[in-house]
Amino acid sequence: MSRTNFQELLDARVHFGHLARKWNPKMAPYIFDQKNGIHIIDLHKTVGKIDEAAEEMKQLARSGRKILFVATKKQAKDIVKEKATAVNMPSITERWAGGMLTNFPTIRKAIKKMSLIDKMKEDGTYDKLAKRERLQIDRQRAKLEKNLGSIRDMSRLPSALFVVDVQKEANAVKEANRLNIPVFAMVDTCCDPTPIDYVIPANDDSTDSINCIVNVLCAAIQEGLDERKIEKDKDAAAAEELSEEKPAGARRLRSRRGGKPAAEQAADAE
Repeated sequence: MSRTNFQELLDARVHFGHLARKWNPKMAPYIFDQKNGIHIIDLHKTVGKIDEAAEEMKQLARSGRKILFVATKKQAKDIVKEKATAVNMPSITERWAGGMLTNFPTIRKAIKKMSLIDKMKEDGTYDKLAKRERLQIDRQRAKLEKNLGSIRDMSRLPSALFVVDVQKEANAVKEANRLNIPVFAMVDTCCDPTPIDYVIPANDDSTDSINCIVNVLCAAIQEGLDERKIEKDKDAAAAEELSEEKPAGARRLRSRRGGKPAAEQAADAE
């Protein structure tokens, strides 16, 4: 069963592409027609691509991997931040810092600096500083929080990226490509789909379009997380059951051997 349908995408205006004169010929396979100088995206293909991407994201979440959401454009940032946070996935919605992936150890140092400032405030060290020093630290902390706050718990490179507007987030896509990290993306008719592993042909300028597609993908991620939790609960229950069975088995073994464990019987024989 499809995760979305033609009508839902139509209502969300996912089919509106970019101006025909600004199109990228590599998007031709996903274009249905042209109307009033605007390309119309083939929503039947979009449905299939959403389903493909959603299933892959579900499997990533089920295996405990992280997908980094990247969307810094005004129409997308609030939607993406909210939806990604709801499924416990990291996101970048303010600014892509160069080297976010390719120079990840440096990014981790910046995140540790943010944690160190928080620790200073908790243990009272911050209160002992001069007012000017506190103001400098507060400004530094605010800047770090704005740019890196949503990835502070990301201890390793993400297993995949999801991008809204591959032109605006070109640096993020390049870094992911360099590290062979799969990229999922909403790709408009003016963009080059070549660097994208999972192309979702869609209008990336409309909030309705972005919200519709991100909703479907995050619902798939939640399914993966739920299935992972069920599997963990089953494994925990099986382990508990096994630990309960072991003492009973040991008691039966002692009763068959005269009430003493095998080690004690061997000692008696000596």
